[in-house]
This record gives sequence, structure tokens and C-alpha cells, in this order.
Amino acid sequence: MYRKITLDNGIRVVSEEIPFVHSVALGVWVRAGSRNETEENHGVSHFIEHLLFKGTEKRSAREIAEALESVGGVLNAFTTKEYTCFYTRVLAEHLDLAIDVLSDMLFNPRFNLEDIEKEKKVILEEIKMYEDSPDELVHDLFAQTVWPGHPLGRAILGTFQSIEGLNRERICNYYHEHYNARNIVLAAAGNFKTQELEEKLAKAFGQRELPGEPAVYYPPHDRPGISINIKDTEQVQICLGTPGLAQDDEDIYALQALNNILGGGISSRLFQLIREDNALAYSVYSYHAGYVDSGLFTVYAGTSPSNFRQVVELILKQLAILKNEGVTEKELKRTKDQIRGNLLLNQENVSHRMSRLGKTELSFGRVITTEEVIENLTKVTVEDVQRVAKNLFSAQSLSLTTLGPPLEELDLKMLARQVGL
Repeated sequence: MYRKITLDNGIRVVSEEIPFVHSVALGVWVRAGSRNETEENHGVSHFIEHLLFKGTEKRSAREIAEALESVGGVLNAFTTKEYTCFYTRVLAEHLDLAIDVLSDMLFNPRFNLEDIEKEKKVILEEIKMYEDSPDELVHDLFAQTVWPGHPLGRAILGTFQSIEGLNRERICNYYHEHYNARNIVLAAAGNFKTQELEEKLAKAFGQRELPGEPAVYYPPHDRPGISINIKDTEQVQICLGTPGLAQDDEDIYALQALNNILGGGISSRLFQLIREDNALAYSVYSYHAGYVDSGLFTVYAGTSPSNFRQVVELILKQLAILKNEGVTEKELKRTKDQIRGNLLLNQENVSHRMSRLGKTELSFGRVITTEEVIENLTKVTVEDVQRVAKNLFSAQSLSLTTLGPPLEELDLKMLARQVGL
């Protein structure tokens, strides 16, 4: 059972007491991601994530790094398109220290000019590393293909130009605008007494006034298209897909089942067909990225340029089969059992429990429990899965992005129609 309260300054706290474990996971979830950015400050959310580790009024960067590691704890952070999370996991006896470090980082960053210039170099190296990983880069290029000009179509890290253009004023303005109480959720799971935890969090996080408005998002306009990106690589990286569903869409559970059957693991249709049966790729999978008001369904494969057309055809044929024939009861039962098993296994990890609390409260304004997910998944029928496939998959809605050597020209719409999409 979890508990939710709101501190005096408006910060929400969601917590789950688990007395039989030895640790506590604590996260600060901020509704500030790359989607909040303009072209001028592209990459600032991720930049601030870095800067909060660079020192505060009472701790240097080294002291922040050593504080929790010295007691066996973990301190880390990540930035997505819709939020940033700073989190720690420590033994229960070190909870006070974890609270102190996280609150210090959140409220007292120095944003020192020297640190900003140093961190620019670090992030530029991170961008270079990312661009040297074509199997990762192609996913950002695909989002850009479908949503050109919209923040969801931009990379989280920013670009060389946008990072070079950031200055202390822009960074501070963004921080003060978005790091406000209405955009912050504290999530905790592990071995603690709930009332004591809430009192400690109220003292550390609830006494600072953080005025401001909640983040407002504008949905993207889908623009299906083809983007061929040339890069000197041995393989061609392929992303083929279609606009998906928002996180709170009533069909999201049917889509979750569809995705798992199509390309969610080594027993999926695409893995068995493209890798096991035809040996055309080492890596092939599908996924759905859901946002508050939109989504993107993607199939990825990496293959030799000579196999490009065959791989695309096989993917399209599987989409057509899902649309026109659906799935079997046996497949659906197996995928429900697989998803249920993964969810329940994750429940044994306090970090996963904390993440579910924080992410769902931040995204939906309420906690969506594992039990609720399993219950909704159980209700999905083969008719639901086919209906979602029919709604999503069509020749008109498909987009294709490739990254790698030059390729033969391909008429995606015509090929899609030929296989029944």
C-alpha cells in the first residue's frame, strides 16, 4: 500500500513502506524535460541535471559524489523528454543523509560560471559519443522524421550549437521557471516508518517557497515521411513505425500486448522471423514510447544494406498480419503471463517501486499500481489487439528512417499496400 500527501509548499510525496527490506530508494521527480525547451535552450534540462551534481553552497562536487558512495549508496539522475529524476538508494540507516544530499542538490545549486563552461565540454563529448552509436542515434532521427519542428522530435542532449549557446542566465531562468513545487514529486519506497519519513521530507523539502505554474505541453502534428541519413557504417540502422497512443489512452494495455507479441522479446514474431528463421539481423525489436498526449510506435532492426529491402518487407508483412488477422488466444495468454511476470519480478526491487510511484504520480496525477496494470491487462481481448492494429497500421501513417550507407530507393507506401496495409 502506498500513501500520498502534499507538503505545505505544494510538493507531492508518494511513499510505500516495505519493512522486510534493508534499503530505501528516494527520488526527486521534476516535470522538466526536453519537451519543455525552445530551440534556443535545447538541451538545458539535461544540462541542469549535470549541474546539480557540480556543487552547492555547502558541498563541492567531490563531496556530493562521496557522501552516499562512502556508505555504500547510489546517487544518480536521468533526463527524459518529459521529466528529470534525481534518485538515490541507500541502507535504511542512511536515509537522513540521502534526504539531506538530495534536498541540498535541488535547492542550492551554485550554477558556477566555471562549472558551466566545464560541463559544456563534458556534454559535447557525450553528444559525440551518442553520434558514434548509430543504433541509438537512429531513434532520435526517427522521432525527428515524424515530428519535425516539435520538441518531441528533438534529442534530449541538445546539439553542439544549442549547448554552446547556453549561458548562466538562460540556465537559471529555466531552473526557476520549471523547478517549482507544482512540477515536483518526491517518491520513496523501502524500509522506513511512513510518518517519520513524511516529517523528515516536510522539514527538508516543504519549507522552501517554490512558486510557479505546472508544465503545459502542446501535442505534436504527425507528419509521416521517409528520412535517409548517410553515415559510414557497415550496417544500416532502420526505424519503421507510426504515431502511437498517449499514456492514458484506454487502448494502451492492448497496445502493450500487441507490442510484446510483435517485437517485445526473443519469443516475439519479429525476432523469430528476422533473426532466427532468416538470419537477417542480430538486433530486432519493437517498442512504444508514450507521452502525456501522444505516442510513437517503432520497429527497429540493424542489418546489412543488401538485406534492407527484405527486412522492411518482412516487418510490413507482420504489421499487415496483425491488422488483418490479429493474434491468437494462445499468443495473447502467453504475452499476458510474460508481462505480468516481469511486473511482479520488478516489485522485488525498491528502486522499481519508487520509480512507479514517482513517474505515474508526475505523469497522471495519481499512482498507477502494478495490480491495476495487471487487472487492465487481463481484460485485453484478441479483438482489442486487432482493433488497435487496424487503427495504427496503414500505408498512409507509416514513417521510415535509416542511418548508414546509401540504399536503393524504396517506395514505402506502395510496398505497404502490396502486403495489405
